[in-house]
Amino acid sequence: MDAQLIAFTGVAAGMVALPGADFTVVVRNALASRTAGLATALGVAGGLLVHTALAVAGLAAVLVTMPVLFRTVQLLGGAYVLYLGISALYAIRRRVSEEGRTPDRVQGPEESEGLGRALRQGFLTNALNPKAPVLFLSLLPQFVPDGQPPLPRTLLLAALVVALALVWFSALALLVDRLGRWLRRPRTARAIEGGSGVALTGLGLALVTGPLLR
Repeated sequence: MDAQLIAFTGVAAGMVALPGADFTVVVRNALASRTAGLATALGVAGGLLVHTALAVAGLAAVLVTMPVLFRTVQLLGGAYVLYLGISALYAIRRRVSEEGRTPDRVQGPEESEGLGRALRQGFLTNALNPKAPVLFLSLLPQFVPDGQPPLPRTLLLAALVVALALVWFSALALLVDRLGRWLRRPRTARAIEGGSGVALTGLGLALVTGPLLR
């Protein structure tokens, strides 16, 4: 039995499950519908595929060693997360101001602009995460056994990360949908979406205004 592979699976699972912007976006979109949540989960896995592919190709090393390029990615990621947060807060204000209308559930990507938007949100939220290149660049090589060809092993580890993300975020979307009757009550839904908006706005501001993440 490959002890290193088992250890990596545990580390990667904890890394994937750690709450962040992608977690918040999946929950928010899953409140709209199961399919919107699953599309977002698929997008997040796609974003991770980009990071793992860059790490395997060695391009992440270039990104990390070029502060200007790294800072650009950090600003782009922060700006996008900030946009998602402000959009969520604005959507709540808009619905509350509607005359005598309180929706039975959160209006989300499936109802407004299609599942493509949910997929895109999940992908961009993860793909523009500036911490991921550093994380994968430092993590993957530690689990390549001495004497083994690094490329096949790294590809295996990268595929495992993407698979774990797809399983975890899909399960999260299904759980939110399962609890949907309670979560989609107008007051509860507004509170959750408001909390998501505040969290995303805070994360975005931290990335845009904070120091270079290295």
